[in-house]
Amino acid sequence: MLQLITAMSELGAGTRGSSLGYAAIRGASFHIQPKFFRSLAPRKVQTNNALLYRHPESPYGKRIRGIVRMYRRISAVVAETLDDGQFPIVISGDHSNAGGTIAGIKQAFPLSRLGVVWIDAHADLHSPYTSPSGNMHGMPLATAIGADNVACKINDPSPVTVDAWQKLKGHPQRVKPSDVAFIGLRSTETPEDHLIAQHDMRVHRVPEVRQKGLTAIVEAVMEQLTHCDMVYVSFDVDSMDPSISEGTGTPVEGGFTLEEARGLLELFADQPKVMCMEFTEINPLLDKGGNAMGTAAFTLLQSTVYRLQERLGLRGSF
Repeated sequence: MLQLITAMSELGAGTRGSSLGYAAIRGASFHIQPKFFRSLAPRKVQTNNALLYRHPESPYGKRIRGIVRMYRRISAVVAETLDDGQFPIVISGDHSNAGGTIAGIKQAFPLSRLGVVWIDAHADLHSPYTSPSGNMHGMPLATAIGADNVACKINDPSPVTVDAWQKLKGHPQRVKPSDVAFIGLRSTETPEDHLIAQHDMRVHRVPEVRQKGLTAIVEAVMEQLTHCDMVYVSFDVDSMDPSISEGTGTPVEGGFTLEEARGLLELFADQPKVMCMEFTEINPLLDKGGNAMGTAAFTLLQSTVYRLQERLGLRGSF
C-alpha cells in the first residue's frame, strides 16, 4: 500500500513559499485528475513554521533547533509507515526535511544499508561550518553522511548550533558516502566539491544523462548501489530546467525537461529496492506562470504513483 506523507516545513529555506507546495499540487490535480487524492489521502506531519516570524538564533544554522524537531517528527511518521509495511511517498516543503525522511528509514531498518539517489541541481552537502548562507536546506545530505567538513571551515558556529547539528547527524552514520548517487547536479560550492572528491561520490550530470540515456543511468546507479538493502529517491524540482517553471527556491539553468524527469522517476519506481520517494521544493509563490510548477509536480507524482502501483501489484483506484 502507498502512503502519502506531507511535511510542509520551510524552516530550512531562504525564501518563503515552499510550505504551499502540496496545496499547489493538490490544486493542479483538480484540473487533471480530480479524484486522485481521494485514494491517496496524506498523513500530515506537524510543522513549526511559526518560527519563521522569529529572528534566527544562529547565522550558520538558521532555525536549526526547529529543524531538529522536524527531523524527529518526520522520522517517526516515516518509520511507522514502513513498520506498517507501506511505501512512503513524501511531499515536503524545503529539502531540509529529507534528512528526517532518511532518519526515519534508518529508524525502521537500523541494520540495513541504505542507498540514496539525490536528483537535484544542488549537492546539499554543507554544514554549519561551511555554509555561506546558513540555510538548512543546503545541509540534509551532510547530516545523512555525518559530514562536518571542517577541512573547509569558514564559520565558527555557536555551541547551541553545534549541539543541534550533532543531533541532526545522529549516530551511527546513516548513509555511506559511497552509497549516494547524484543526478542532475550542476550548482555546487567549493566545500561540497571537496567532499564529493574526497569520497569519490558518483555524479551523473545532465549532459551525461542525455548522452547515455535514462535507462543506462538508472542501471548504473542501481549497479553502484547493489550492496544496499534498500534505496531512497529524493527529487528536488530544481533538477528541472527553469523553462518549465521558476516555482522553486533556487532554480538553475541547464536542467532536465519534464519528460526526462518523469522518465527517471518512473524507472526508479520500477526498481524493487526503492522503498521511499520524496518530492520537494515546490514553491508556488515564486511561480511566474500561474501554477506551472504545481502542475508539473502533480504530473510527475501521478506517473510515479501509477508505476509504483504496477510494481507493487496494487489496483489503480484513481
